[in-house]
Amino acid sequence: MNRNLFRTILLAALLPLMPCHMTAGKYQNFKVSTYIRAQDVARMEDEQFLKNTWETVSSQVDLDKIYLETHRDAFTVPEKTLLKVKKFFLSKGLEVGGGITFTRSEPTDFETYSYARENERQQVKEISEFTAKHFDDFILDDFFFIDLKNDDEIAAKGDKSWTEYRLRLMADAGRELVVNPAKAVNPKVKVIIKYPNWYDHFHGLGFNLEEEPTYFDGLWTGTETRDPASAQHLQNYLSYNIIRYFDNIAPGRNYGGWVDAGGIHMSMDRYAEQLHLTMLARTPEIILWNYMQLAEVKIAPNMRALWQNAGGNSFRYDDMVAPYTKNGKTITPTTMARFAHHTLHQTDQLVGKLGNPIGLVSYKPYHSSGEEFLQNYLGMIGLPMDMHPQWKEGQKQILLTEQAAKDPQITEKIKRHLKNGGDVIITTGLLKAIHEPLADVCELYCGDLKAIVNDFGWHGKSEREFIIPQVKYFTNDAWEVVSAGRPLTGGVSGYPILLRDTYSKGILFVLTIPDDFGNLYDYPAGALNTIRKVMSKDTGAYIEGPSKVALFPYDNKTMVVENFNDEAVSLRVVINNKVSALRNLLTGEQIKPVEVQYSRYRFFGYDEGQTVFNLSLPAHSYIGLGY
Repeated sequence: MNRNLFRTILLAALLPLMPCHMTAGKYQNFKVSTYIRAQDVARMEDEQFLKNTWETVSSQVDLDKIYLETHRDAFTVPEKTLLKVKKFFLSKGLEVGGGITFTRSEPTDFETYSYARENERQQVKEISEFTAKHFDDFILDDFFFIDLKNDDEIAAKGDKSWTEYRLRLMADAGRELVVNPAKAVNPKVKVIIKYPNWYDHFHGLGFNLEEEPTYFDGLWTGTETRDPASAQHLQNYLSYNIIRYFDNIAPGRNYGGWVDAGGIHMSMDRYAEQLHLTMLARTPEIILWNYMQLAEVKIAPNMRALWQNAGGNSFRYDDMVAPYTKNGKTITPTTMARFAHHTLHQTDQLVGKLGNPIGLVSYKPYHSSGEEFLQNYLGMIGLPMDMHPQWKEGQKQILLTEQAAKDPQITEKIKRHLKNGGDVIITTGLLKAIHEPLADVCELYCGDLKAIVNDFGWHGKSEREFIIPQVKYFTNDAWEVVSAGRPLTGGVSGYPILLRDTYSKGILFVLTIPDDFGNLYDYPAGALNTIRKVMSKDTGAYIEGPSKVALFPYDNKTMVVENFNDEAVSLRVVINNKVSALRNLLTGEQIKPVEVQYSRYRFFGYDEGQTVFNLSLPAHSYIGLGY
């Protein structure tokens, strides 16, 4: 048989087995999509508007798929218009899916439907049926939760807490009003729920991460971190971390990330970083929210940050805004769409060389609260995070924040892990929550007493003073690995920043978390280096240097190091075994190790089995490395 014919037949046989979200498109390692809100779909009844916006967007960014929303803010797109717009985008070679936003009024504090009212439940059901009639897959945008406390909801709640009531209400509503009605109309439809970026508060408004992923066909992830100074105060690292958390909730069914233009006023880099971090999590698709932002958010000079003047940046503003040729026509970029195009094609060259993400496992039980979003701050000080909703066995170390107190068996699980020879790292928030049962492991106490610190002794000094909780322990029962005071050197008092105690064959560590999580960035590099070393047993490597530099390790001995600082940084990469060189994954350049003195103390300096490399990174830049 002809070899090419054989390959064609084989590919045809395999295609039905390939997940729809992994279809090859204009990128090698992922799919790029966008989403059009219902009101904008309705505007596309105007033929000229439809064609002009497509010309603007398609000339500046490559797209594989588009999602057409049928409903938002109590408005449903007329069927005739929906069909016309769908036909247009299919004719452009795009895949087309659907979308729904179950809001009645976004301007009124994102007013949702009231699921205690039968007439509104019926409206939700009918919208789901209408959408399933026209699409084989559709996404529920951010708002499939409930934020109402009207008299009907109060009566239906009864004596339950709002969280208990809403979790049950929305888990049932998703099945009864959305998934089952949609599949009754179109048995092959895939109904996908998109979860927003504020995952630590989901349970309070009815997003049920425990039940909903079991009956929805998949989920999408909001990876917008925007401006950390804005309302949600989300850290850059969340754009990666939340994908990994949802991957662990629904393995193989987290279809992608979702980034909007928020934060672009800070610079082009802030937008590009969100896209880049989303794809470093190895997600199969990204949605550029939204189509009209791609068409209308204009490139402006203030999007070029001052650090671009130093040169060498990974995301180069001048390259992105330079004229280019497409289909024989010279085009000058006009909108943020071109930023997305450059960033995603650039990231596409890297992610195919990376394996599966790994990190320090952190256990966050379903519907848990406490030290909210802390793992994202830890990611920003160079600790790779791998959050799981269930206790995970088999790793050398596990990180437990106050969220773990939700598990009534947490102390027994800690003891079992330690007896098996593993390390358990707990935060001061968790210590305060479970100090009485934990006394069977180590008699520690963290109450309401505070300390103001700025001096970390031989680990260095911080540039500002900040407040930490005081951890109390018995001398010679537990030992300080990192300490701080005001001052510590030549001072009168000091307090643990990283404390250790042995139990059976394992080690219990307590990591002190400042009252303001942002003060983690003020820890001097020497203190951070020791903390990173202690917590690197499952990642095989760690970095040394200042805060706001993140490490993304993978299971094929590759990693990405990314600098989020506004200035260049000098770093060290430490591999926990002997290797001959690091290689730049994109250029192939070989980086040779440096000679270092080894330490006899296991928590300080370098061990004889480690290999150390010097590295420098420009502001807001990254490098992919393999060893």
